[in-house]
Amino acid sequence: QVQLVESGGGLVQAGGSLRLSCAASRTINNFNTMAWYQQAPEKQREWVAAITRGGITNYADSVKGRFTISRDNAKNTVYLQINSLKPEDTAVYYCSAWDQIRTYWGQGTQVTVSS
Repeated sequence: QVQLVESGGGLVQAGGSLRLSCAASRTINNFNTMAWYQQAPEKQREWVAAITRGGITNYADSVKGRFTISRDNAKNTVYLQINSLKPEDTAVYYCSAWDQIRTYWGQGTQVTVSS
């Protein structure tokens, strides 16, 4: 069983930055793709960014230029750097990992942006 543990969320003012972390319980090289999703209050979970085993990144149009996904294979950790935070970024952010068999999810970390 794989565990993904997100951290780094919190309360931040608009315009600020946060770096979210997702630590995996096993080597992230086992996963074809790791990704971040956001779920705003009363909305469905939405994909925001992904990174492949080879380091190729992809972003939702709504976050391009402000969100950066990266990985540290030595630490088995994936990061999401969020800059120029906006109140509409307020959400629970979830990490996921896909190994061609199933998708694993973390428990999420809350990001709240005040105006």
